[in-house]
Amino acid sequence: MNAEYHFSNLVDVLSYRAQNQFDQTAYTFLKSGETEAEKFTYGELHLRSQAIAASLQSLNTAGERALLLYQPGLDFIAAFFGCLYAGVIAVPAYPPRQNQNLSRLQAIAQDAQPKVILTSTSLLDKLQNSSKQESLEISGLHWLATDTLSNDLAQAWQPQETYSDTLAFLQYTSGSTGNPKGVMVSHGNLLHNSVTIHKLFGHTPNSRGMIWLPPYHDMGLIGGILQPLYGGVPVVLMASVDFLQKPIRWLQAISRYKATTSGGPNFAYDLCVRKVTPEQLENLDLSSWEVAFTGAEPVRAETLEEFAATFALCGFRKEAFYPCYGMAETTLIISGGEKTALPVIYNIDGVALEQNRIVKAKKSGTDTRTIVGCGQVPPDYQTIIVNPESLTICTPEQVGEIWVASPSVARGYWNQTEETQKAFSAYLADSHQGPFLRTGDLGFLQNGELFITGRIKDVIIIRGQNHYPQDIELTVEKSHPALRIGCGAAFAVDFKGSERLVIVQEVERSYLRKLNVQEVVGSIRQAVVAQHGLEIFATVLVKTGSIPKTSSGKIRRQACRSAFLSGSLDVVEDWSENPQNKAKFIHLQSEVDSVLKQLTTTKQL
Repeated sequence: MNAEYHFSNLVDVLSYRAQNQFDQTAYTFLKSGETEAEKFTYGELHLRSQAIAASLQSLNTAGERALLLYQPGLDFIAAFFGCLYAGVIAVPAYPPRQNQNLSRLQAIAQDAQPKVILTSTSLLDKLQNSSKQESLEISGLHWLATDTLSNDLAQAWQPQETYSDTLAFLQYTSGSTGNPKGVMVSHGNLLHNSVTIHKLFGHTPNSRGMIWLPPYHDMGLIGGILQPLYGGVPVVLMASVDFLQKPIRWLQAISRYKATTSGGPNFAYDLCVRKVTPEQLENLDLSSWEVAFTGAEPVRAETLEEFAATFALCGFRKEAFYPCYGMAETTLIISGGEKTALPVIYNIDGVALEQNRIVKAKKSGTDTRTIVGCGQVPPDYQTIIVNPESLTICTPEQVGEIWVASPSVARGYWNQTEETQKAFSAYLADSHQGPFLRTGDLGFLQNGELFITGRIKDVIIIRGQNHYPQDIELTVEKSHPALRIGCGAAFAVDFKGSERLVIVQEVERSYLRKLNVQEVVGSIRQAVVAQHGLEIFATVLVKTGSIPKTSSGKIRRQACRSAFLSGSLDVVEDWSENPQNKAKFIHLQSEVDSVLKQLTTTKQL
């Protein structure tokens, strides 16, 4: 099957694979990121999916939602396809860790209103007990452990009428700027995005995948599980925690299985540079790696350079880097580059950028911002850059909001008509052209290349100038070795009628006991003044691993801001230019935020 083959739904895709490649291995899962623990051929997955679907059909669940709670492994994949085979809308979610607050899970369940919860035998009792102890509504739902179901049930499966516009699953957004919302993704959305990725990545029957990204997130699910199925590309999977504990496991798996496609956010490449030892390099062969995709957070040119230099001796080629851009609201991918081309890197004037202007810098300097392009927009996508206030198209020299129209754009947010209208039905003010999806991301287009500069909600505006938090965060983490890379948040708070800068930054575990707070804070303040001309209102140093992040590794800046205001950060030490003013401000701001939240809740009711 090639990328031009037309299907109307994902059930047809898996059925096709099972019919034509029954015994070919589709998925391999590595226990502890190293040992083969499970495998699915296309035929086995087809039968498992039918058996699970038959069980769901016996519960009269067609058109209902099923909450999927699984530990890393292949049971999740079978359950996901079991839902599709049964005409049930899948709702993937992170299974809560031990002693973890279940508030996010409860919020998703309240929004999605599932009729059944699918899980594994090993999790069933724990989850049921936890939900009862916390008096969660999900405790009263029907629970089904799918790993003990017999494949004999497949004989009872009844095929469903499934069309291109049939809803396949709800992808709950990562919540980097607010509460998670359920993006309604149809079979047509998934197939169009799969065709797009297949073409952009240049996948062939000889391609091989290696994925550690969580399957509960769009990049891990659509890029790591559904795309390989669509292209008939075998993929090796491992748990994200196993990669995070020992990054070398990712590279060893690529080397061992001769993977051609693999990737992750910027922090993953940076982690490998910092954690992989010279001795470990000697046994790696990365020459098979053709597409090293990177997305989900700002792609840093410095990281690309360091990774390419570090692993060149292992056969890694810089041309393999594949910066790309996407989001849950567009199913996954929006833009990507040429498979064999080097990443496009621009040096732009930082002062001009603060005024939403793009001016190429002749040479690098303190006022220069280096930005990596996220590739070209596919021909059947329409992507425009729009002034978010006037709703008119920007010139190529202006930064604006990225708007997208494409068959990959999802159907909206589940049960949120007002939010759907606001985000998915945007029209230009002058030409009334539309509808477009408003991504909420800022960027610009030059020579067909799409560049991302930040999120609208995260931009810090001080004295009328725009400051991008990721630039400030990079400055902060480089200012002192005690600070964890990729684990800081910069945001603004209003104090006496003006916006003031706050820094929340994790400390490396090895520095916690011997931390010289004055030295660290002094280094941060000095670096931020020198690089950005900004005074810091407050700096909060927090414990290792405590800063709020999304499932794809993005910093949840708005969650950090809320935690700062409520005093709920896991603080090691904090500093402010005027402690009394800060304490008074936090008290007043918390009261204001509480009132606003009550008003918002009342409005929604």
